[in-house]
Amino acid sequence: MRNRLRSFCCDGLLTGISGSGRPSARAGAHSGPAAGDRESSAPVLYSGSLEILSNIPLAPLTTFGIGGPARWFVRAASEDDILAATAWARERSLPLFVLGGGSNLVVSDAGFNGLVLHVALRGIESERTAAGELRLRAAAGEPWENCVGQALEACAAGIECLSGIPGTAGGTPVQNVGAYGQEVSSVIDAVRAFDLNERAFVEFTAAECGFSYRRSRFNTIDRGRFIVTRVDFRLTPGGAPTLRYPELQRAAEAAYPNRAPSLAEVAAIVRRIRRSKGMLIVEGDPDCRSAGSFFKNPVISNDLFRQIAARSASKPAHFPAGTGDPNLVKIPAAWLIEQAGFAKGYALGGAAISSRHTLALVNKGPNSRGGATAAEILALAGEISAAVESRFGIRLEMEPVLVGF
Repeated sequence: MRNRLRSFCCDGLLTGISGSGRPSARAGAHSGPAAGDRESSAPVLYSGSLEILSNIPLAPLTTFGIGGPARWFVRAASEDDILAATAWARERSLPLFVLGGGSNLVVSDAGFNGLVLHVALRGIESERTAAGELRLRAAAGEPWENCVGQALEACAAGIECLSGIPGTAGGTPVQNVGAYGQEVSSVIDAVRAFDLNERAFVEFTAAECGFSYRRSRFNTIDRGRFIVTRVDFRLTPGGAPTLRYPELQRAAEAAYPNRAPSLAEVAAIVRRIRRSKGMLIVEGDPDCRSAGSFFKNPVISNDLFRQIAARSASKPAHFPAGTGDPNLVKIPAAWLIEQAGFAKGYALGGAAISSRHTLALVNKGPNSRGGATAAEILALAGEISAAVESRFGIRLEMEPVLVGF
C-alpha cells in the first residue's frame, strides 16, 4: 500500500460505507438532485468553513426515490472537506454514511440518524504511460458516464461495456462494478482513499483491493473503514471492444453483420440493451425508479446447477463464476426468480418487479415520483428471496446497500 498525500477534486459517489467517523474538513452549498427539495428552514451549522445541514431529505438523492432524511448532511468537494467532516462526526460520536451517486442503496423510511457525507470531488485527468496505455485518473464524485465518455473519445478500450451504469467513479471499485462481460477490476490501476482508522490518505494497487465478483475489500473486510477519493483506470488505446457476453454478441452481430463494431458503437448497443430493460436512467420512466439489479447472480457448484437443470422445464443459462474454480458457475438470478413464480410487473403495495426486467425492483408508488416505502421494497425482496430458496435451495444476496436500518 503506497501513501501519497495529494489533494484531488471530484463529485457525488455512493461507496456504501457506514460506521463511526474519524478525522476533519469543509463543504460548499448543497447541489444535485436534492437542491430543490431541501427544506428552506433546515438548520445550518458551521464548523470552520464547513456547512452542515440538518434534516435533509435523502430520497431525491437516490435513484430509488425512497427513504427519510439525514439528521446531518454535508457536501464534501475536496479531500480537506472529507477530513473536516469526518472529524466533526467523530467528535460527536455520530454514525457516518458516505453517499455518492445514490444508485445502489435503499434508505430507511426513518432516514439516517447520523452524518451523511456526500462526496462531491470532481475531475478527470489523463496521461499516456510508458507502456502506451491511457491512464484515466477520476475523482470519486465524477459521474461514471463521464469516465466512459472520455475513454471512448480517446478510442481506449476497457470500459465500453459499462456505459449507462448510473453512479460515480468512486463507487466502481467498492462493488467491483461489472456488466456485459467487463468488470472495473480488470482496468483499475490504483485506488486512493481516506483511512478513517489511521486518519490518513492511502493508495491501493488493484491487487491490494481484493476484487472478486461484486466484491472488494471496501465492501467486505474493510467495510466502513475507507472513503474512496480517486480511482485510476488503465485503458488500451486502439484496443478492440469486449464482445464475450452472449446477448451483447448477438446484438452487435445483428447491428453490424459485415464488420466489427467500434468501441463507441458497442457502448451505444449496451445503452440500448440497458434501456430496453429499464436499466438506463430516463427521466419520467417509472421503471427507472430502482437501484438497478436488486439481487446478485448466485455462484453455485456444478453439481447443484445440474440438479436444477434436471428438474426444470427450461435449462438455465450459466457462466463462469470468475473465481478461477472450475467447479463453480454463475446462474442468472432473474431466471431463478421467474421459475419461482414471479412475473414482470408483480407488485406488493408500492413496490414492484420492473415491467421490463425481473431482476429490478421498482418504486411503483401512486404518484409521479413513486411513493413506495423502503419497508415495502424489502418486504417484496424478502418474499422473492424466500420463494427462490424454497424451490432451489439458493439464498439470493441483495446488491443495494441498506442505510439507516
